[in-house]
Amino acid sequence: MRLSSFFMPTLKETPTEAQIVSHRLMLRAGMIRQTSAGIYAWLPLGHRVLKKIEQIVREEQNAAGAQELLMPTIQSADLWRESGRYDDYGKEMLRITDRHDRDMLFGPTNEEMITDIFRTFVKSYRQLPLNLYHIQWKFRDEIRPRFGIMRGREFLMKDAYSFDIDPASARRSYQKMFLAYLRTFARLGLKAIPMRADTGPIGGDLSHEFIILAETGESGVFCHKDWMDLDVLKNAPGFDDDLQPFFDATTAIYAATDEKHDAANCPVGEADLVSARGIEVGHIFNFGTKYSKPMNAVVAGPNGESIPVEMGSYGIGVSRLMGAIIEASHDDNGIIWPDSVAPFNVGLINLKVGDSETDRVCLDLYGKLQAAGLDVAYDDRDERPGAKFADMDLIGVPWQLVVGPRGLKSGVVELKRRATGVKEELSVDAALAKLTA
Repeated sequence: MRLSSFFMPTLKETPTEAQIVSHRLMLRAGMIRQTSAGIYAWLPLGHRVLKKIEQIVREEQNAAGAQELLMPTIQSADLWRESGRYDDYGKEMLRITDRHDRDMLFGPTNEEMITDIFRTFVKSYRQLPLNLYHIQWKFRDEIRPRFGIMRGREFLMKDAYSFDIDPASARRSYQKMFLAYLRTFARLGLKAIPMRADTGPIGGDLSHEFIILAETGESGVFCHKDWMDLDVLKNAPGFDDDLQPFFDATTAIYAATDEKHDAANCPVGEADLVSARGIEVGHIFNFGTKYSKPMNAVVAGPNGESIPVEMGSYGIGVSRLMGAIIEASHDDNGIIWPDSVAPFNVGLINLKVGDSETDRVCLDLYGKLQAAGLDVAYDDRDERPGAKFADMDLIGVPWQLVVGPRGLKSGVVELKRRATGVKEELSVDAALAKLTA
């Protein structure tokens, strides 16, 4: 992508309304624009990152055996009345009446709708286990939306729903999603700690939140200091293996949200206990027959008996993840994206647009890098070098390849790693080989 034609409205000054780092940097980098309280338009740069995060989430769900579908944002209130949640959910639910005076709502979650889909088509235990997921926009009418996309009213979520014949099978489905979440966050360059958590309005008796430690976190969390350096996936099993030992070993290391932490009876001594702020990026629930019984989601068992299915729900805040990554990975100059989700892999900086040799080398590199499958941000704008460097640091491109007349006279270009700031001078061929290795 040539930056001379790329819509990237960066800002030099920090917007006054932005209170936390991720909000400030997303606005300054031209990734989002607020359209109303807690609702944002995703501009091209932000949208590129959002889609890459979404794809990693999708790949790990598929690897765990979940199947993707897509449910609508607008739901019938009748389904929520069946489950008993319509009147219980509160003002966070946006209730709508259509032109035929039917009660509708903008879905904050999808337990009722997926249960209705399931009960319509699945009739036998032989069709289980089943895990269905979608990635869809949600709306919750937060009373005080703040912190940009971290606590907005409209947000992108991955929701998965498991259906099993008995509690033992449901626990295995829960453990598969537990592992899938750890794998997902690791691929995103994040240390997400699974913590026992309250189930809230979703319901159920088993729940874990996946928490990123950050000073700007919305809630207090507690964990054993061993979590700080733990490679939780070092000896992780595959999805087809026995997951119980891994699940037991991982959850045995103390970690709890504020609501679940009992200071008087904490099993961890004060010297080993870490108290911090955390950002929730995922939440999983095992809620048994909370929805299947009232909504009559039953299957015929081995002896023909009618059995309400055991269910679980598994959410990841896809759009929120972008803010969490920035909170965890930035410096004074801007964002430091992990390679896996960066909007571009390489920022190619032409220091003197109009110089024939510099233009020639840049165009040659641009073509070869793209041919190698890399996303390239080619800064061919007629701007000062300082402005180009500042923008590349701000938007967080992992590699910066700098080409200018002075370096070319000596036969070299400069390659900079954004995360470390380390620069090296290499021949054009050597730089190309390193980036395409």
